[in-house]
Amino acid sequence: MKRREFITLLCGAAVAWPLAVRAQQSTMPVIGFLTSSSPDAIPNLTSAFRRGLEEIGYVEGKDIAIEHRWAGSKYEQFKLLASDLVNRRVNIIFAGGGGAAATAAKAATTTIPIVFVSAGDPVALGLVASRNHPGGSITGISFLSSELEAKRLGLLHELAPDASLVAVLINPNFLDAAKHLRDVQEAARTLGLRLLVLNASSEREIDAAFATLVQKRAGALLVTADAFLFSRREQLVALAARNAIPTIYSYREFATAGGLASYATSLADAYRQAGIYTGSILKGEKPADLPVMQAIKFELVINLKTAKALGLTVPNTLLVAADEVIE
Repeated sequence: MKRREFITLLCGAAVAWPLAVRAQQSTMPVIGFLTSSSPDAIPNLTSAFRRGLEEIGYVEGKDIAIEHRWAGSKYEQFKLLASDLVNRRVNIIFAGGGGAAATAAKAATTTIPIVFVSAGDPVALGLVASRNHPGGSITGISFLSSELEAKRLGLLHELAPDASLVAVLINPNFLDAAKHLRDVQEAARTLGLRLLVLNASSEREIDAAFATLVQKRAGALLVTADAFLFSRREQLVALAARNAIPTIYSYREFATAGGLASYATSLADAYRQAGIYTGSILKGEKPADLPVMQAIKFELVINLKTAKALGLTVPNTLLVAADEVIE
């Protein structure tokens, strides 16, 4: 073969190879990943979702592609982002932004399968007909949220027994906000505690809520479960430390960021299970035949370093019961 012919053949192969790769990628199933957070806020959860996919045989970039749509904790963006994924003609949508994301995804399509992770009751939210028989093209992972607020208040009372006035921070835009608040109020009556209810749905309102908390001299704080508040965990933990307020949170990520304590279902495990469900549907399972899975892994995390900084003595009963103690 002449040198010129060889060079021409080599250049042609170099062009054909990327084209072949792009062609292969274009035929991959595409997962639309819809969530209320931002890329840097939940790396452990996106990793858990990928891990679930890998457990069932799907590796991103090799077997599937993932299109991310981040609402940045602005619930009003879900409708637009869900419609965008439908127009992108993804093969399946994962709604990880709670009930608001799942509701928006369901409203956007009746044909594309949807897998959700939601803290609310999926039946009450109108997502599925029943937990065991979802019907339609949507199923997912449901975990206790409002039901755990009472437990969190009880744990906070053990951690800060001298606090008679306890502040409760809640996002009024959260779909289940009213139920969360009712559960906390009922638990407070049982424990003989007074509540200071603080609403916050923006960074500025969080700052204002802490100013009110300090002014009213609340002795402790409960941060309720919510995707927006979860995304602001660095801000919340810093404000609690600055104002020396014993605080209990909804997810372990708060405690690992320096918060006093957290008690909740494991979000990472829920996302992993959602990844498995997503892969199962890509393999041919029908969402209507996959019951809504109830997340059952709970975690009590206590940050002993933070407790010491606040001058608190953590009861031995809690240290023994904790799934993780951060020292």
